[in-house]
Amino acid sequence: MASRQPFTDTDTADEAVRATCDDATVCKRFATSKGYWKDPYIQYFVRSVGERKAPEINRGYYARVQGVNRLLDAFLKKTQCDCQIINLGAGLDTTFWRLKDDNLMPRKFFEVDFPTIVARKIHYIKTKPPLSKPIIETHSTDSLLLDAHSLDSDRYCIIGADLRNISDMEEKLKKFQLNTELPTLVLTECVLVYMSPSQSSGLIRWAAEAFHTAMFINYEQVNMYDRFGQVMIENLQRRQCTLAGVETCQSLELQKERFLRSGWEHANALDMIAVYSMLPQEDVGRIERLEFLDERELLQQLLQHYSISWASKEKLSLGIIWLFWDKLVPGRLSW
Repeated sequence: MASRQPFTDTDTADEAVRATCDDATVCKRFATSKGYWKDPYIQYFVRSVGERKAPEINRGYYARVQGVNRLLDAFLKKTQCDCQIINLGAGLDTTFWRLKDDNLMPRKFFEVDFPTIVARKIHYIKTKPPLSKPIIETHSTDSLLLDAHSLDSDRYCIIGADLRNISDMEEKLKKFQLNTELPTLVLTECVLVYMSPSQSSGLIRWAAEAFHTAMFINYEQVNMYDRFGQVMIENLQRRQCTLAGVETCQSLELQKERFLRSGWEHANALDMIAVYSMLPQEDVGRIERLEFLDERELLQQLLQHYSISWASKEKLSLGIIWLFWDKLVPGRLSW
């Protein structure tokens, strides 16, 4: 009988990264329970609301979810849903179900993550009718593919793969009808920072080269070289979670440059303070009344250390370069 191989440092680091999936889901579950935004599906991935989260954490997740969703929805409307979305490192994200409810379904919605996370998500889908029913409703035949590490229907596909192995990931995506001719949105949220700069650059370049018309949205840390950033890094290191790509998170300028160096035509980035200030003020006022915020400075520090960066290239001249501004701040800017 073969002896069991010992865990390597890479195994430990990967396990710590996988644990961040649960952290994010639990935080979103708590924020939705307090009324920051509606998500009727996240309850099926997290059993209980869990312990209380600080108001600044809840507002930070609100800004993240609203900022990303507004970009995503704008892309879908701009392409009239004749497009595809690839959520890399999707975890237990519920975007597919939201888009189904909002009648904003792309031609196909792909998710990729570690096989162990994918297996858990597929288990939840199989055992929770509110999750499985929308998938069945968007599938036109009886031949829905479902196994331990992949799910493929007409409009929704989950794939277990390591994002650092681009050739394997691409092979699996194409196996499940990835269409490189369609306008494509690639989404990463707190994913690239856990990869080495060379690995994340390879992924960004792959996306630029694979599609004629595309947009890339990346949400992750920024300004990580001040004291607040160092504390964030140290807290993660205590959990054996290393930010392998932190050097690319030094500034907004570096966030933009990484896309321009990797084949994207246009790139921009905003920290989450800017994004928060651009969100509809009526709704921001509503969520700020949900909980008393004792130290506003702490929220500002938190928002200063996260960003949304986005890049585009387009053969079809859809005008996607300005989607961020048009959607977040209708009428404020004209180009």
